[in-house]
Parts: sequence; structure tokens; C-alpha cells
Amino acid sequence: MTSSTPHDSGLQSVSFLTPGNYLDHAPGQGLEETLQLFELAEQLGYDGAWVRQRHLEHGISAATVFLAAASQRTSRIELGTGVIPIGYESPFRLAEDISTADVLSGGRLQIGLSAGVPPHAELLADKVFDGDWRSIDFSHRRIERLLANLEGRFLGDEDTVIHSPGNTQRPRLQPYSEGLRDRIWYGAGSATSTDWAAASGVNLVVGNIVSGEASSVFVEAQAANLARYRQDFRGRHVPRVAVGRVVLPTDGADAETRGRYRAYRESRQERTLAPQGERRTLFAPDLVGNAEEIVEGLLADPVTASATELQINLPYEFSIEDYRQIITDFATLVAPPLGWQPRHLAAAAHG
Repeated sequence: MTSSTPHDSGLQSVSFLTPGNYLDHAPGQGLEETLQLFELAEQLGYDGAWVRQRHLEHGISAATVFLAAASQRTSRIELGTGVIPIGYESPFRLAEDISTADVLSGGRLQIGLSAGVPPHAELLADKVFDGDWRSIDFSHRRIERLLANLEGRFLGDEDTVIHSPGNTQRPRLQPYSEGLRDRIWYGAGSATSTDWAAASGVNLVVGNIVSGEASSVFVEAQAANLARYRQDFRGRHVPRVAVGRVVLPTDGADAETRGRYRAYRESRQERTLAPQGERRTLFAPDLVGNAEEIVEGLLADPVTASATELQINLPYEFSIEDYRQIITDFATLVAPPLGWQPRHLAAAAHG
């Protein structure tokens, strides 16, 4: 894999997930600010920078296009999507797009996917699909077709060739990017989706939401899913698990901003007190405070305390200035006490 050299112990990888917001009348400004956030993250030594893919919203609707641009503004940092809803995608065309972007990045893409009925289907289906969208298979099989396309296998038999001006070749998805298949991730919040990720040999990204199947306590339910995943993983590579949490350090924030961060946490606190809805959805509390308080909170959570890859989930509602302050404080004040080193220092320590 293309991540930084593993550290001897503790937290090995730090990344963030951003919504990539922009104003309706100024999308170029917002996208440029997000690209600059990726550049800042690389300067701070982050191991990864991820974007959400969002349809019909003021956010990044084509994550692969954005990451291709980000690949030309950075040189080391991993570039991820969290997540692309596979329902709107052609498994072949998406494979072509991510393979092209991966080649442009030098093999740094980390592609997170999700299955199920894609968001806003009632509004978008007629613009995307032929026929009744309710009859379409939106299951994990759609991702499995994409994974097969990334394997680099030739189409047809040994005698099957295609012709183009000046070239005759055996057909397969182009460009073929070796190793990309092992850098596919699945966003899982239930035992069923976790089991599928393990059996399919893809990496796992989990956040601050989980189904309360194994327990009514968030950390117990999520820990149970992670144990199943690690035990049942069937991939060819060492599995990677990224654990996401909303983390808002206040050290570099002014008084007004600290107040907004606390108000944000309080507005979401009630949902963490008991399972929500028929699916018994559980939510992790947001971490807000100075670096010492954040470190204490992460170590008190058995999932984040044992995680080797930690991802900061940046709130949708915040500004680009907030994002810069949060990722700076986390990289300089929070992550080092957890055993993490910036990339350039980790590389130097390992020769």
C-alpha cells in the first residue's frame, strides 16, 4: 500500500474527511479553498485527505474529478473519497475514472464506496436510469462488478484483440493501475455490511454511527463489528481500518469559535444517549475541547484508543477557516501524544 511507513506503535495514520462546501454563486472559490486545505494538510504531515461525494448539494458531486485535480497540487498525501454511492455509477466507467485519477496521482487514491439505494433517488432516478429505478439491483453486487473491473483481467479469450490506429492489443480496462484494487474501502455501519467488506477483501472505514445490533452501547457495537472484520478478512493485503470521529480542538480558536464548537456538540448530544429509530442507530459523542481533553477522550474510547488509522470528520456547517484551525491543532497538538508523527519525521526516523 502507499501509506506512510508504519510507526513502531500507536497511531500510524491521520487523515480528515471534508464536505468540500461552496456557495451557490461561487463554486470555484469553494473548490479552490478545499484544494488549498489538501495542500495545508500535506504541509502538516497528514497521511490522508478525503472528500465526501454529494449530489444536488453545494459540495463535491464528482469526487474523482476533484481528486485528479488534488493529485496535481500534492505529492505525498493519500487522496480519498468517503464515500461514492455506487448506485448512480457504472461499475466500468467509474473504474476507468478512478484508474485514470490513480495513475495521475502516482497510486495515492483511496476510494470509499457505499451500496444501497443512492440519495435523492426520487428526484434523480429519471435522469440517470432507463426504466423503473425501483427494480434496479443496488446491492453489494454493483461494487463487486467494479472490483472485478479493477483486477486488470483481459476480456474475451487469448485470441481476442481490438484495433486502433497504430495499435493492436488485448482488451482490458485502461489504464490499468496496479494495486488500486487493494485501496478500495467500504463505509460500514452494520454487521452485514462489515461482513461483506471482510469477505470481499476491501478496507473498512467506520464513523460515528453504528447499528445497535450487538449492543446498545456505541463503542461495544462498533468494536464487535471491527473484531468480526479482522477475523474474517479475505483480502490479499493487510486490511486497513480507518476510524472516523468528529473532533474539534479549541486551542487555536478564538472565544467566539470555541462557543460555536460547544454549541454544535450540545445540539447533537441528545442523540448519543439512547438507540435511535427502528434500526437502533447509535451515535458517538463529538469531542470538543483543548488538546489535553481531546487526547483524554480519544484514549477513553476503546475503539479510537486502539485505532492505527484515525480520521477527523469535519462538520458540514463550518467554514474553511474553522477547518484550517481544526486540522492544524489536531496535527500539531492532539495526534503527537497519541504516538503519531508527521510523514517527513516518520520517514526520517526509519532511515
